[in-house]
Amino acid sequence: MALSRRLLGPQEDELIHMRTHPKALLGPILVLIVVVAGVGTALGLMPPDLGAWVPWAVVALGVVLVVLGTLIPWLRWLTTTYTVTTRRIITRRGLITRTGHDLPLNRINDVTYERGLLDRILGCGTLVLSTAADDPLTLPDVPHVEQVHLQMTEVLFGSQSTSTGS
Repeated sequence: MALSRRLLGPQEDELIHMRTHPKALLGPILVLIVVVAGVGTALGLMPPDLGAWVPWAVVALGVVLVVLGTLIPWLRWLTTTYTVTTRRIITRRGLITRTGHDLPLNRINDVTYERGLLDRILGCGTLVLSTAADDPLTLPDVPHVEQVHLQMTEVLFGSQSTSTGS
């Protein structure tokens, strides 16, 4: 799903639009498996002489844990996007309160990336965009971070050469 055209300026084109890497969902998937297994085991091993409310309490606790440990992180992942346009970097995130950050390309001085062992195995990494005045903008879990890094440097060098060539 691309960024809405109404959010782009005149003569501004979207170059890259992505979500964070699905590796962010590994923890929530593990939580889901553990909670479902735990609730199933608890219900299976529960003595029949307990009150009728105990199984319902176990299921309710399981539902709360799944919502907090799986559903909310999945929605957070679903609503976090990074977009590179011909003029800026746009980040959007948030479930209830939507937070956005726009960084003009002409303010970026340096583009670097970091990849740990797990990132290298999964094909993602952290993109760090440095400016002269602000703290660097860090974009964690960028899929195919090396290709995105290459595209970013091409866009930056292209925009710098057109601004100096005029």
